[in-house]
Amino acid sequence: MFQRAPLPPPVRPPEPLAASERLIPQDPGTQAYLRDYATMMDAVPLPSVLFDRRWDVTHVNPAFQALFRGMGDHPTAMPDQNFLRFVLFHPDAGSVLGDRETSWCLPLLAQLESALERYEDDGVLQAIRGEIADDPIMDAAYRCGLPHWMRVAGAAAVHHDGAVRPLYHPDPQWGHADCRIVDETPATLQDRGYTRMTLVLRERRGTPTPKVRRGKPHLRAVSSG
Repeated sequence: MFQRAPLPPPVRPPEPLAASERLIPQDPGTQAYLRDYATMMDAVPLPSVLFDRRWDVTHVNPAFQALFRGMGDHPTAMPDQNFLRFVLFHPDAGSVLGDRETSWCLPLLAQLESALERYEDDGVLQAIRGEIADDPIMDAAYRCGLPHWMRVAGAAAVHHDGAVRPLYHPDPQWGHADCRIVDETPATLQDRGYTRMTLVLRERRGTPTPKVRRGKPHLRAVSSG
């Protein structure tokens, strides 16, 4: 009788890449620059994140990790995976991002709309738009509430640099605070489609901790009246 050949050993799936190892270009010079830039980011005591034009995260520093350390698992919307997906779709995002709908979701939806105008054939951006369309309330906010909000906020709303937004830091030393968003992306990274966003924490005393309703995130459609 023939003997059955032994089965080959199971192939282990590759370990997931660390954020600092994702999306690294093949160009050795750019690789080296990004790794040195990540080292510099890690030395900054303020939360800082580096992402590409699709908001796919390349690197977050320890202060950023500490800010979002309480987030539950999510298959596509972790803060160190894709920052736009995190803001829009993670059910726990509102526990850190204060006034989430108006101060965080609408500005990023405006940036998504701008990105789709520039890169209309980008599959990742189109997939995010598709997820928005699958949620009737969020889709209404995008199609109806966003234009009204942009008329009120002005064209500058598309740019996050300098904006002051509320958040709640899990470290009680900060608690409920404001942060100023600073875009400090050098030209070397801008030319390759990267953005570095740093949150400059600003203490705001005397404000009670907001009650956060967890669960499936929803944007309210902003009234145009």
